[in-house]
Amino acid sequence: MGILEKIADIELEMARTQKNKATEYHLGLLKAKLAKIDVVRSGDARVALIGFPSVGKSTFLSKVTGTTSEIYHNGAAIQLLDLPGIIEGASQGKGRGRQVIAVAKTADLILMMLDATKGPRQRELLEIELESVGIRINRDKPNIYFKVKKGGVRTISVLLIILTHRFLQILQSYKIHNAEVLIRDDHTVDDFIDVVLGNRKYIRCVYCYNKIDAISLEEVDKLARQPYTVVISCEGDLNMDYIIEYLWKNLDLIRVYTKRRGEYPDFEGGLIVKSGTTVLDVCKGIHKSLVDEFSYALLWGTSTKHSPQRVGLSHVVDDEDVFKSSRSVKFQ
Repeated sequence: MGILEKIADIELEMARTQKNKATEYHLGLLKAKLAKIDVVRSGDARVALIGFPSVGKSTFLSKVTGTTSEIYHNGAAIQLLDLPGIIEGASQGKGRGRQVIAVAKTADLILMMLDATKGPRQRELLEIELESVGIRINRDKPNIYFKVKKGGVRTISVLLIILTHRFLQILQSYKIHNAEVLIRDDHTVDDFIDVVLGNRKYIRCVYCYNKIDAISLEEVDKLARQPYTVVISCEGDLNMDYIIEYLWKNLDLIRVYTKRRGEYPDFEGGLIVKSGTTVLDVCKGIHKSLVDEFSYALLWGTSTKHSPQRVGLSHVVDDEDVFKSSRSVKFQ
């Protein structure tokens, strides 16, 4: 069942339910369910596909996924979540848009489908809708530590910049009079508000311009040079392989292969993990008992100075490293 169908079913049940004292609790549960509606997560990563109607999302899906909802690349299963066509004003609830856009918060990456024959306004409108529901695309989370204190004297620690009167006013406007704040970089007032609210999601967004076969080469070149941008043609099968590789790169996924003692590495069934993963995370991904019995690990690959190298739980693995765990021997 798709997202729109789930939303329609809940709204239909709400419409059928009479509003009175006896049904207040049930209606409240339905509203909560509507606000948190989601799709079952599958695969190693999730990509949310958003765009206005008639930009070629359905054609793109049929080209890259076939009859499934997943892309298989470099041993990883990437779930491609098709969100219904968004209209202007979706973040205010038009066309059930607020619930649809909010689902994008559960994604590891957003793929924004755009029509190359139309101007930049379509992209601007989608960015506004995402911003309105608390999604910050292609931005790092502000390097600000913030913690509300229940009592005591307000403590404000500042590094590199001075906490201005405006920042103090922001805290007071949210009725926060006791807090610890540590600002490590130069940030805007909007960044500070996002940290105070604490419900923002920072997600990488890839802009995919479809229908490039309908514009000039100069226009294609101009679009292709923009950051986080891929140009394709679904009808002409142009750049379809490249966009899958580009998604893989921006999802920041790596492969770690396992090895048993006396055997060759298993290059068919490797683990798919995020870049920056440690040996501890790899052990947990294989089986939680490995952590309790862990002694050391042997690694072959680019993350080591020599191969094999004995490493501990805090060692960070690289793409295509080969991993072999050694368990500690417990004497009775």
